[in-house]
This record gives sequence, structure tokens and C-alpha cells, in this order.
Amino acid sequence: MSFQIRQATIHDLDVLVPLFDGYRQFYKQPSDPARARTFLAERFAHHESLILLACDERGDGLGFTQLYPLFSSVRTVRTYLLNDLFVVVEARRDGVAKALLIAAADYTRALGAVSLSLSTARDNAPAQALYESLGWQRDQEFCEYGLVLKDALINAT
Repeated sequence: MSFQIRQATIHDLDVLVPLFDGYRQFYKQPSDPARARTFLAERFAHHESLILLACDERGDGLGFTQLYPLFSSVRTVRTYLLNDLFVVVEARRDGVAKALLIAAADYTRALGAVSLSLSTARDNAPAQALYESLGWQRDQEFCEYGLVLKDALINAT
């Protein structure tokens, strides 16, 4: 399968929305293209994330990854959180996810980042195998915690 990866812009919303909606559905959220569009448009409007988009030769979206800039106070450096990675079912096992991960590393390295981080479900063995095959290392030093500050309403905008 032939595809290319490029940085997405707000002009790519029509291609990104079904991908992002599919990503949310993968994580057991109801389909809500309007919510997906609003969320992505806000990220673009506020320059809050970097989205890399994989498209086939016709321009159809095959997958994406969304990265958020972070900083390490201890190391006094820029890092990125690879928060979202999704490939449509028809393009899985065709190298799209691998290419997106490599592109994310190359792109953020060029922006001066010293590391990327991500989290995945403990039972997502295929993703873990892919990450490890590309040199990602499971954190053995720190435990990750979360604190819910506000209930996220499924239908809230």
C-alpha cells in the first residue's frame, strides 16, 4: 500500500474527523463526529497539538497521530506526549502505524524535543510489540497516576 505522511492543518478536518471519531470509538466512546470536529478545530485554533496524517494516493485518511508539547522541569527540556495513534482497520498491518511513529519521532526531534512518551492499555499487546520494536522502552521507574477533576459528560461540547 502506498501512502504519505504529512503534518495536518485545519484544512484537513474533513479527513481527520472520521479518523478521530473512529479512534474514540475504539476506546468505547459513542460516535460523535460533531464533537470530534469541535475538539480538533480547537486544537488547531489554539496551536495546542501537532497532528501527523497518513493518506493514500487518493488523499483518503489512513491514520493519524496527535502529539502534545510538554516540558520536563527536572531536565529543563522539551518533550512531547504521543497521545493518540489510530489506523483504519483496512490499513492495519500495512506499516502505517510504524511510519506514523517514525515520523513523530523525526518531527519532534527536529523541533528540539529530547523524548516522546505514550501510554497504552495493558492488554494492547500488538501496540506494545510495535513500540518496543522501534526502541520505545517501558517505564520501570515511575508509576503513572491520574486525578479526575471533573466528570467528562459524553455529550458535552
